Amino acid sequence: MREFNSILVTGGAGFIGSHVIRTLLKERPQANLVNLDALTYAGNLTNLRDVEANPNYTFVKGDIQDKALVTQLFETHQFDAVVHLAAESHVDRSIENPMAFLETNILGTATLLNAAKNAWMGSEGDRCFYHISTDEVYGSLGAEGLFTEETAYDPRSPYSSSKASSDHLVRAWHHTYGLPIVISNCSNNYGAYQFPEKLIPLMIRNIRDERPLPVYGEGINVRDWLWVEDHASAIDVILHRGENGKTYNIGGLNEWKNIDLVHELIRLVDAALGREVGSSLKLITFVKDRAGHDLRYAIDASRIENELGWTPSITFEQGLAATVDWYLKNSEWLDSVTSGQYQQYYETMYSNRG
Repeated sequence: MREFNSILVTGGAGFIGSHVIRTLLKERPQANLVNLDALTYAGNLTNLRDVEANPNYTFVKGDIQDKALVTQLFETHQFDAVVHLAAESHVDRSIENPMAFLETNILGTATLLNAAKNAWMGSEGDRCFYHISTDEVYGSLGAEGLFTEETAYDPRSPYSSSKASSDHLVRAWHHTYGLPIVISNCSNNYGAYQFPEKLIPLMIRNIRDERPLPVYGEGINVRDWLWVEDHASAIDVILHRGENGKTYNIGGLNEWKNIDLVHELIRLVDAALGREVGSSLKLITFVKDRAGHDLRYAIDASRIENELGWTPSITFEQGLAATVDWYLKNSEWLDSVTSGQYQQYYETMYSNRG
C-alpha cells in the first residue's frame, strides 16, 4: 500500500470533492491536503465547514488552467499525489456552452499533468496522479450489457467528449513520460451536498415546494446510482492500492429508470412531509428530451471488487432514504445554493486572510 504525505485535491469544494476531502482527512491523518478550487457555481465552501479548521487542510482559490499557480503549489507543498476531480460536469450546460468544458476538462487537465511531470521527474518514492472520470465516456448501452474497463470509448455529448479527451491525456503522460497514474470511471453519484441542478436534489426540492417535476422524454433512460460516500471510499482505496497505469470502474450496482426513481422520491418525500403518499405524482411534467440523451449506463465493478476488495457499503434504498432525509433537514443549505447566497461564504471566510 502506498502512503502519501502531501495531496493536491482539485475541485475539492464540489459535490464529490468535498466528500473526498472529508474521507482523506479521516482515513489518512498523516497527510496534508491542499484543496484547489475555482469556486465556480458548483464549488461551495460551506460543504466543508466541518473540516476547514483541520490543521492538515488548506484551501486555495484558483483555476487548474493557471500554470503559474499550479507550478507554485507543487513547489511549495511538494505534492506526492494529485486527486483530480475539478471539472465542468453537467451535460445540459455542456450543450449550451461546450467551450467551457473543453477549456477546463482538457486544457486544465493538461496543465496539471505537465506540472506533475515536471515536479516528479527523477524523484524517488511513491507518486500518483489520480484522474476521476465518468462512465459517460463509454457512450450508451442497450437493454443488455455492462461497461467494463475495456469498453471502447464512444462519447456522445460535449461533456463526455471532454472527459474522454482528458482520460486519453492522462494515459498519454503515463506512456510517454512514465507518469504514475490511475483512472476511475464512475456511475451517477447521489447524496448530500449535490448541486440541485442534478436529478435527485432537484426532484427533492421541487416535491418539497410543490413545483413541476421535469422528466426528459418518457423517463425511460436508465442510470446506475452510486452513493457519493461509497465513491469517496473507493477513491481512497484506488489512490493507495490501485495498480499504476490501471483503470477501475466504480458502480453502485443500482440501475433505475428515471421515471421509477422520480416515483420513489415522491413516495419518500411525501411520507417525510406528512402528505398523502403519491399526492405529488401530479407534479410530474414530461419535457422535450435532451439532445443526444444516452439510453442506459451500467457499470461492471468486478475489477475493483476482485483486486482491491471494494464494494458499496449500503443499498440504494438505504442511501436514497438517507439522502432525502439530509436535504429535508438541510433546507437552509438547499435554499442558499439555489439562491446563490452560498457564494458569499468565500468572501466572508477568506477575503481578509493573507
